[in-house]
Amino acid sequence: MDMETVTLSQIVEKLAPELSSFLTKRELAINIVLRDGLAVLEPADAMEIVQHSICEHQREAWLQ
Repeated sequence: MDMETVTLSQIVEKLAPELSSFLTKRELAINIVLRDGLAVLEPADAMEIVQHSICEHQREAWLQ
């Protein structure tokens, strides 16, 4: 499968909808590039992506 770009909200909606209330609109709009596409992601992968995205978003906030 080819790489696919999706938003964090797409990942959360599909694999971890319970997390959507904990994320900001800005975080949900982050683009994520998936090497093998959304179809092959597992819930554990989604959790790791969400955690990493939040950390990156917080780091950007400190730099501004």
